Amino acid sequence: MTGAASCNPNTLRFLRLRDVCKRTALSKSTLYNYIAQDRFPAAVRLGARAVGWREDEINRWCSDPTGWTSE
Repeated sequence: MTGAASCNPNTLRFLRLRDVCKRTALSKSTLYNYIAQDRFPAAVRLGARAVGWREDEINRWCSDPTGWTSE
């Protein structure tokens, strides 16, 4: 059963801020401005001092940044 989660294409993955900024080419301040304007997916709390973004939401935003809407 080892590796089953990594082979599943439906596995929920989270990206940290640095990875989101690299993938979207947005600065940290622009990213948070877009979140405040509801133009970018909000972060999900992963722990007491950690947040992440759902990879599927970031991919959806990257495919259509101007047409993205929160679901």
